[in-house]
Amino acid sequence: MTDLEAELRKAVRGDVRFDVTSRALVTMDASNYRRVPLGVVAPRDGDDVAAALEVCRAAGVPVVARGGGTSIAGQATGTGVVLDFTRHMNRLVALDPGTRTAVVQPGLVLDRLQEAAAPHGLRFGPDPSTHSRCTLGGMIGNNSCGSHSVAWGTTADGVRELEVVTARGGRLRLGQGWTGAPDGLRALVDGELARLRTGFPELPRRISGYALDALLPENGADVARSFCGSEGTLGVLTEAVVRLVEAPRARVLAVLGYADEGAAAEAAAGLLPFGPLTVEGMAADLVPSDAAAGLPRGGAWLFVETGGESEGEARARAEAVVRAADVLDARIVRDPAGQRALWRIREDASGTATRMPDGTEAWPGWEDCAVPPARLGAYLRDFRALLTGHGLRGTPYGHFGDGCIHVRIDFDLLTAPGIARFRRFSEELAELVVSHGGSLSGEHGDGQARAELLPKMYGQDMVALFERAKAVWDPDDLLNPGMLVRPAPLDGNLRFAVLPREPVDVVFGYPSDGGDFSAAVRRCVGVAKCRTTTAPGAVPGAGAGPGVMCPSFRATGREEHSTRGRARLLHEMLAGELVTDGWRSTEVRDALDLCLSCKGCRSDCPVEVDMATYKAEFLHHHYAGRRRPAAHYSMGWLPVWLRWVSRLRAAAALNALASVGPLTGLAKRLGGIAPERDIPRLARQTFSGWWRRREPVLAGPGQGGDLVVLWPDTFTEHLSPSVGRSAVRVLEAAGLRVALPPTLRMRGRPVGDGRSRSAAALLTARRGRVCCGLTYVSTGQLDHARVVLRRTLDLMEPVLETAVPVVVLEPSCAAALRTDLPELLHDDPRAARLAARVLTFAEALERHAPDWTPPRLDRPAVGQTHCHQHAVLGDAAERRLREAAGLGGDLSGGCCGLAGNFGFEKGHFEVSAACAREQLLPAVRDAPEGAVVLADGFSCRTQLEQLAGTRGRHLAEVLAEHLEDDGRAQ
Repeated sequence: MTDLEAELRKAVRGDVRFDVTSRALVTMDASNYRRVPLGVVAPRDGDDVAAALEVCRAAGVPVVARGGGTSIAGQATGTGVVLDFTRHMNRLVALDPGTRTAVVQPGLVLDRLQEAAAPHGLRFGPDPSTHSRCTLGGMIGNNSCGSHSVAWGTTADGVRELEVVTARGGRLRLGQGWTGAPDGLRALVDGELARLRTGFPELPRRISGYALDALLPENGADVARSFCGSEGTLGVLTEAVVRLVEAPRARVLAVLGYADEGAAAEAAAGLLPFGPLTVEGMAADLVPSDAAAGLPRGGAWLFVETGGESEGEARARAEAVVRAADVLDARIVRDPAGQRALWRIREDASGTATRMPDGTEAWPGWEDCAVPPARLGAYLRDFRALLTGHGLRGTPYGHFGDGCIHVRIDFDLLTAPGIARFRRFSEELAELVVSHGGSLSGEHGDGQARAELLPKMYGQDMVALFERAKAVWDPDDLLNPGMLVRPAPLDGNLRFAVLPREPVDVVFGYPSDGGDFSAAVRRCVGVAKCRTTTAPGAVPGAGAGPGVMCPSFRATGREEHSTRGRARLLHEMLAGELVTDGWRSTEVRDALDLCLSCKGCRSDCPVEVDMATYKAEFLHHHYAGRRRPAAHYSMGWLPVWLRWVSRLRAAAALNALASVGPLTGLAKRLGGIAPERDIPRLARQTFSGWWRRREPVLAGPGQGGDLVVLWPDTFTEHLSPSVGRSAVRVLEAAGLRVALPPTLRMRGRPVGDGRSRSAAALLTARRGRVCCGLTYVSTGQLDHARVVLRRTLDLMEPVLETAVPVVVLEPSCAAALRTDLPELLHDDPRAARLAARVLTFAEALERHAPDWTPPRLDRPAVGQTHCHQHAVLGDAAERRLREAAGLGGDLSGGCCGLAGNFGFEKGHFEVSAACAREQLLPAVRDAPEGAVVLADGFSCRTQLEQLAGTRGRHLAEVLAEHLEDDGRAQ
């Protein structure tokens, strides 16, 4: 333990952490920069903050205040002590609807404030796209804005009072007027009145530099407002009183289509007289292909939200906007769900923009320049020309109504020539912004990214005045040094400099990252959507809810159990400076231990980080040549053990033994299974055993259009064969002919259905059945997974010679075949062919029996969309099938928490149960009378049974139950 750590532990009641993991988690924010701290302190109150500052000042160690870590200019990283306010100082202290104010601590997430204010018809005005995880302290530090700033302004407009601790321990209460201001500040202002009155450009989004003009007498000497946007360089915020605004009772979203972003930008300023709540712009490059169908015609769009006391009033305002706008096409969206879906496209842009259409990486650095709104179109034309001149690409989007543009640019930040071009472009762009009367930062602050260029905007004399102001507040330069004044160079401390230049030897193919594991890890840019805990629809006017990602963070609230936290640790593992053990790192292993491999990040993360794959890769290397945890053998090899049980016809005996407490306890200890878990009962008759007793169904080689191959996954085969039987009944009722693999073409004979003696003989000769390899992948046993999958391809070769689809009932197995198979066997073209054949149960019915009408149930449905279904397969076909069957209602998001082997492993029960309590269990508990409980995954059904005593059913079971005896719908 260092002397500094020891002194902090004596002085502070909160958490003091100097371990490798805690430091690695805060080396970066959402910017291009990386700085390694000495330690992290999570204070419990203002006294802790003052005590920590006193210790650090005595030791000469700098201090950085940190909220959600979503800063884009590098200002939430530091080389000294980082104060993490999200752990303890995250409360809403008070909310007064009468005065429309709230008292908040700096670590409070914005959405928590919005949720508390909403029942009173109130909200906090600013709402950055990171509203579900950014903190009020970070918003005040950056003077954040968001999409509604055309109506409600910046964070500074919403601040009334601030409680601040200075570097030398002063406890100040800042507001309007000089009371509470630090000594010397008023004298500084009084001596520079002329400069302060002429030195700041007038525009709605001026965030760069210190807001010293707020201290002018005619502006009320607003010290609290002046403090906003100071990026933690003047004092440390411990509490704030913020103003709330009245939220409109109804909102309508008008989406306006234009030919390109230039046309949209030209039109934006002309819409402001209509009093819109938002005027947001984005181009087609940032719209995922599956989301484009919801947008009107055009190559760029403005998202114009209008409000009113009623939906009719809001709609009338939207219609007026559409009539006045010169558009190619327009769409007015009234229902909240539709609005949330469209807002999610815009809110995810900061992540989506990190990849060019061809997959090239793009980065922040010039994320938020702002110009007068009337100059935006001209500025964008000049900006495009500058990009072209430097051979760069970027897609602007952002707050067109305020003249603020976000853009991520395909800088090469990995090589010396690329970094030199980054600097040249930055200098020229700063000059371009100033020539249009703009601000280098219109939202995210200067930090390290732009502070070096402030003389171009303000001149040397004003920058010198900023330095004098900094000296009044923080004479020892203790607080966030290198930001805003005396800045670090914009091309220093780049986070990519420490990564290996040569590709790392890995097993997965990483096709979207050129086979480069470092590039895959670089995908995480820190926007921290994985820290979202907001429920869908909980915040009026916000984007869509959290989907699945990240269940372990929502259960624990710890950064190391978020997708971003794990990605940061992998980054540091590759860097080798802080995490020094490489693939053997216990820090990375422990962080990945609570990853459920739900794959939610693969779809919910705007940059599609796939932590389940990274975890499997890491475990493969971590345990290479070493003994694994017992659960890797007991559950990783589950398909093998269950096949032996079937061959020995020992299911009944094992079920009987499982009811004997001492024996079950011993088995759990030996197998690494959580003692809280019940062992699932094995089926006495396997699915394939039932299948072989049915009459054969044969189809000739030219008659494959109505033949489907039903995949006998391990769970359906041995644990829930009723799902397989039900699926066969429904598929055949829909007019399809069903076969099981391996389907064989032997000496010109018809394609078999897996029931023939020759098929059984081949199964014996190949020593096993087809398998998706899921359990081996999830435990990181990738060599064995490749063997199993290659054998599966051999067995499935006759199917791959036809156009027959493969129907997979278990979502996890379908996802493994769709993604893990081709990425593990990227050298075998058969893998991609099999992956392309995989269909879910609902997809098979929709594509191959489109005229079939399912039985009509007309009942509500509750349950949960399987996380792998959500992340990899999509559930559109399932939703349409439920609707056709009269099963109403939406299934919940999130993850059930069992997640295959995860919830059964020793030490995981509490997190597993917490995940279920987050969405699934409340949805089932609050289900209306007569509701059908749907759960297509075996894990989901098991979790429901063990934690809620409720039997969930596969959709196939529900439909089969309502067929007549002859297979027709009842």
